[in-house]
Amino acid sequence: MLSSSSSLAALLGTEFPLVQAPMAGVQGSRLAIAVSGAGALGSLPCAMLSTEAMRSELAALRDALGERPYNVNFFCHQAPVPDAAREAAWREALAPFLREFGIDPAAIPAGPGRNPFSTEAAEVLAEFRPRVVSFHFGLPAPDLLARVKAWGAVVLASATTVEEGLWLQAHGADAVIAQGLEAGGHRGHFLSHDLTRQPGLFALLPQLVAQLRVPVIAAGGIADAQGVAAAMALGAAGVQVGTAWLLCDEATTTPLHRAALKSEAARHTALTNLFTGRAARGIVNRLLREAGPMSAAAPEFPLATAAIAPLRAKAEAQGSGDFSPLWSGQNATGCREVPAAELVRALVRGFGRAG
Repeated sequence: MLSSSSSLAALLGTEFPLVQAPMAGVQGSRLAIAVSGAGALGSLPCAMLSTEAMRSELAALRDALGERPYNVNFFCHQAPVPDAAREAAWREALAPFLREFGIDPAAIPAGPGRNPFSTEAAEVLAEFRPRVVSFHFGLPAPDLLARVKAWGAVVLASATTVEEGLWLQAHGADAVIAQGLEAGGHRGHFLSHDLTRQPGLFALLPQLVAQLRVPVIAAGGIADAQGVAAAMALGAAGVQVGTAWLLCDEATTTPLHRAALKSEAARHTALTNLFTGRAARGIVNRLLREAGPMSAAAPEFPLATAAIAPLRAKAEAQGSGDFSPLWSGQNATGCREVPAAELVRALVRGFGRAG
């Protein structure tokens, strides 16, 4: 009988049951190509891509990888209805910072910073028929999910609680990603926004393994082979790693973000809704210290992004990351300035295999 890790690798079509977490804003197809080329599952985040950009990136993956599998990731949030009063309150909350940089609040355009999975995205995706498709914030509408499954795609989705894992299993996920509270970037919660219900990975993982029939992939705080081995010892069928890739040669992480990850600042992360309107973990910087990290004034995800964008641009032009989303998990010790394939080889030693 195949071990659970061998079963997951067979399901994904990879040599190793290792998934590179999709990280919108800090990577493109180049990182995914390098990871998949090394025997793990590279991922392409599409939440910030237009359909044209998505098609271009998917073509690059297809041309570089041939039959090797890769994962394409989407958000499944409900697009919010803009609220003028809340937008005004948000700009008022940011007013001291806006004044400091000479930004006129009235000149800031409204608009989302992330796109949910849509019919248009599904049409582009169908042109390429990737082996694996993953979702964050639940699953798409049944008709859209059916389109993805029609060509035999394996569907992964993130759960931050046991209840979410059971829901995902019941609604069509082929494997569930257990996202612990340690993980960097956006929380994948979708049944409840109560952050007190969010456990750490090593509390969540064994509960999901005990309750689910589908494979469970561990994510959050895993930065090296020892972390991989620990997750597997608790019953994971595989692991997903995010933060550790951020310093890799193929990542598009900005110089300011890279510097923060290599500094003492990376030891202090927090969940914040200031950058997008939804809880996400990043390195604590000036904005988090002085305005948050959680604010009731922030508009619904992803509308908070619009007012932060000009602050970020002005600060970054001055060489400051004080208003930038420096996404990171609680364990950045695995970040290394190496080719992604080298990091794959280091991590897979945790599966008890030669790297």
